[in-house]
Amino acid sequence: MNARDPAANLATPVALGTLVKRLDGHAKVTGQARYAAEHLMDHHQGLDPATSPDVVHGVVVNSTIARGRISGFELSDALAVPGVLDVLTHAHRPKVRNSGLFYKDMTSPGGTPFRPLHDEHIHHSGQPVALVLAETFEAARYAASLVRVQYEAEPHDTHLLSNLRRAHQPSRLKAGYSPPPEPRGHADAAFEAAPVRIDASYYAGVEHHNPMEMHASTVLLGADGHLTIHDKTQGSQNSRWVVSRVFGLPRSRVTVRNAFVGGAFGSGLRPQYQLLLAVMGALHLNRSVRVVLTRQQMFTFGHRPETWQRLRLGAEPDGRLTAVLHEAIAETSRLEDYVEVVVNWSGQLYQCDNVRMEYSLVDLDHYSPMDMRAPGAAHGVHALEVAMDELAHALKMDPLALRLKNYAERDASKDLPFSSKELRACYAQGAERFGWHGRPLAPRSMREGDDWVGWGMATGTWDAMQMFARARAVLHADGRLVVSSAATDIGTGTITVMTQIAAAAMGLPIEQVCFELGDSDLPVAPIEGGSSHVATVGSAVQGVCEKLHKKLFKLARALPGSPLARARFKDVRFADGMVKSTLDPAAALRITDVLSTAGVSKLDEKYLMLPNMLRQKKFVRAVHSAVFVEVKVDEELGTVRVTRVVSAIAAGRIINPHTARSQIVGGVVWGISQALHEDTLTDHRLGRFMNHNLSEYHVAVNADIHDIDVIFVEEHDDVVSSLGAKGVGEIGIVGVAAAVSNAIFHATGRRVRSTPMTPDKVMRPEGTA
Repeated sequence: MNARDPAANLATPVALGTLVKRLDGHAKVTGQARYAAEHLMDHHQGLDPATSPDVVHGVVVNSTIARGRISGFELSDALAVPGVLDVLTHAHRPKVRNSGLFYKDMTSPGGTPFRPLHDEHIHHSGQPVALVLAETFEAARYAASLVRVQYEAEPHDTHLLSNLRRAHQPSRLKAGYSPPPEPRGHADAAFEAAPVRIDASYYAGVEHHNPMEMHASTVLLGADGHLTIHDKTQGSQNSRWVVSRVFGLPRSRVTVRNAFVGGAFGSGLRPQYQLLLAVMGALHLNRSVRVVLTRQQMFTFGHRPETWQRLRLGAEPDGRLTAVLHEAIAETSRLEDYVEVVVNWSGQLYQCDNVRMEYSLVDLDHYSPMDMRAPGAAHGVHALEVAMDELAHALKMDPLALRLKNYAERDASKDLPFSSKELRACYAQGAERFGWHGRPLAPRSMREGDDWVGWGMATGTWDAMQMFARARAVLHADGRLVVSSAATDIGTGTITVMTQIAAAAMGLPIEQVCFELGDSDLPVAPIEGGSSHVATVGSAVQGVCEKLHKKLFKLARALPGSPLARARFKDVRFADGMVKSTLDPAAALRITDVLSTAGVSKLDEKYLMLPNMLRQKKFVRAVHSAVFVEVKVDEELGTVRVTRVVSAIAAGRIINPHTARSQIVGGVVWGISQALHEDTLTDHRLGRFMNHNLSEYHVAVNADIHDIDVIFVEEHDDVVSSLGAKGVGEIGIVGVAAAVSNAIFHATGRRVRSTPMTPDKVMRPEGTA
């Protein structure tokens, strides 16, 4: 899939680091972009999916209890609705493989994944228990309301804070999970001996992703039995993997496409239950089926886990840290040990000789939590950064000065240097832009009308990851370049940046380059997560273009009378659609002339990008940020407005400042939302999330967002990737909520230690929030 604005960037040579407008913008704003629930059933006849007789609509029925078993169904009323074709249940569905091993996807944690319509057992409230299939969506949804389910309820438990004592050590069987490092020094003794100590607990409630596009799967059944699936996913090949294994289908019979994804933020890392239900419906009826979840049903699968943390910091009177103790307890399901890296950052971010970190889980009757933008860091770094602000206040020390006092030049937990770390520059440039030098030390020192004004800051950090990927490039005789990989664009600008990398590598105008993605049949790519796509897929794109360089150069040298006959490969460059000698400006050939003269219709290359693990393992690879925030607090009402944010980012080479800035701004907006608004509330008597809609689950809106200033600090790093690029997706949110919390304290003198920091907490006496 490739989508571009036909009027954008025409005949424009591009270089890495230059601003390129989004190539998919035109398709999105004009409605030409098709999402998972919008694909036509018959591409040849152009039938509208809303009216095509070939599409069957599926609507999910969800459980109303949190734990127990299904004792029976009453389906007669539902089946009597005109247009209803059938109702699938655990007792009436196509055959699937039984073992939970077949349901494991490429990001599964330890344990057995949830298996929709597997048996009569209920594991959490909202669990799918039936699928109504009908000729129209309206008929399916009405019939779903008529499905009656009989349950035998069992005692359930969904309360984390009352179960902290039964926390257990988690399984380590999740890709990317690093358990806390072994303790170093004598943290407990050092803390007890410290002249200045902070001992505080922090709490983060459940959050749900709520991207604009709800989860949906459209399964198109071909005449030959081939399944073409349009799925809301961050990894088309991951979804294909699960479908083929669960239903015992060869991979050649399944194609998954995700051309456009309307936001995901981690919710699409794992295939969600609507995918398997849609395939069940298609195989059962031998027809194409679409299943779209409602907004309310978006609250019936994974979420950012509820987490309790305790931070203990010990310091000398001059601010030098002598002890760091960080404990975290998070929720998981009864089926899986979902894990995050929550506490590890506390052993990496600041220099301290005595550190102990612990992380454990409590299994509850919820669906397994799942990754949400900056999993682990969004609340782990939050607790650390609020505790550092508390320490600065106890020391009567500037919060920025405290962080600089304890600046870590290397990761003491791993005893390794950073591949690059320009955090000092982030502090300096962010503080200057914000005007931090004018901040009074004492809380309740600034007022504007009826509002108290506070300034807070925090540090952010996130891993700089690189995985493996393949890319294919086809250079046509007319100068068109088509590059492809099964990558995903979840709204981050992948299409634009990959096109830009290829165009810059080949020296072609951007309108001559097409990047294809979003199809499981394309060369292998990792799931789009962890802010790793540019460093991974981008490096593969660069690599395949470099292979084309060598082929083109060989052809150019061999041409009769070639001006490059005696040139060496190291002395040529590809620019302006030409192969040019860097030693002789007159020695140059147009790429199209090289191909046509050589009688070559196209050059076709493939490339496998493998990280240089031998080199990378000698370093800690991370991105860093410094976040500065201004808040205005109406103390009588407890309302908080975030009026200014400066976010200074060190993320290696910025390929496209336009899309990169958008990622940071989006992360800051979500950080503000995390800080002040987002909280999924549970009625523990029912074991059910209660505010499962956007009228009661509050997110930041335009009126909540004011000035956001993004600074990209210059940083060179060829360890993370050959491009020098690190990810910018997650780092934008890390530290934002902590900076807001610290600013609220500076404004009011009240410390809020839980998120979200709602008006009732802001008005409470210190220590009760």
